[in-house]
Amino acid sequence: MSVIAPRALAPGARIAIVSTASVCSRDEFDLGVAELRRLGYEPTYGESAFEKSMFTAGTAAVRAEAFKRAWDDPSIAAIIATRGGYGSVQILPELDGWFPQRAPKLFIGYSDNTSLLTWLTCQCGIAALHGPMIDGRLSKGPDGYDQRSFLSLLQGRGDGLELRPGGLSVLQSGEVSGPLYGGTLTQLVASLGTPYAFDPPEGCILFIEDVNERPYRIDRMLTQLLLAGVLRRARGLVFGEMRGCDEPGGNPTAADAIRAFTTDFPGPVLFGFPSGHTAGPCWTLPFGVRVFVNTDQGLIRIEESPVA
Repeated sequence: MSVIAPRALAPGARIAIVSTASVCSRDEFDLGVAELRRLGYEPTYGESAFEKSMFTAGTAAVRAEAFKRAWDDPSIAAIIATRGGYGSVQILPELDGWFPQRAPKLFIGYSDNTSLLTWLTCQCGIAALHGPMIDGRLSKGPDGYDQRSFLSLLQGRGDGLELRPGGLSVLQSGEVSGPLYGGTLTQLVASLGTPYAFDPPEGCILFIEDVNERPYRIDRMLTQLLLAGVLRRARGLVFGEMRGCDEPGGNPTAADAIRAFTTDFPGPVLFGFPSGHTAGPCWTLPFGVRVFVNTDQGLIRIEESPVA
């Protein structure tokens, strides 16, 4: 599967901030805007970013329109999600009949925005970034995210980039190359059986993360991915920190559950990569492009840039 690489972001490029799921506070929003400016970019957004519905930042139609308007604007180089929470899946039906491939650009997000990440990468064939959003990440300044991985992948310096975060655990050793796909486990599983089902290609490497899901729920969701045939396509697995996913008493842990589940998996399995719901800075990963995983060296090396 060939993937379209959007254009890299040059200094001064415009980045649209869109509330694709839940809304965040204006204080957090303004701090994130300031951080993007500190990095040398020009943030842009509309007032719809602050709309509020029961669970979401305005209706699905309002959020979809803001997303499409930013995407179709040739002066905007990338779109970053305000936050996760809930609701990005609601806008997918609103995007039917619209083709982002005609003017590809970079989308950045994680958590609930897994719905958009998997739609863009698996169904539209456009590379995307699993990386920091405004709320709780860029709003914290450099403490909220890993600046090196974020800027390198954003600016076209990702080819050959080695990501070696501390604290990784090897659940199964080995090395493998393949295109990287994935996101938040809850969202991946929720997509199955829908027109927007998570559908990575054969020979992929899967990145899987989540937060506050007990070990038996993780086992249940991984079982669903297995029975749906998704895990059988993967050559390697990389798990996030799975923060808050251990049993309250500490036994079993999320790592224990994943280790037991992947006993018969035929490739390498890493645990603890700090992208998404991390306790510390959020590292950025490229989805849709080829990476190399080596458990002995504890690294993910980017073999293709997600931007051109």
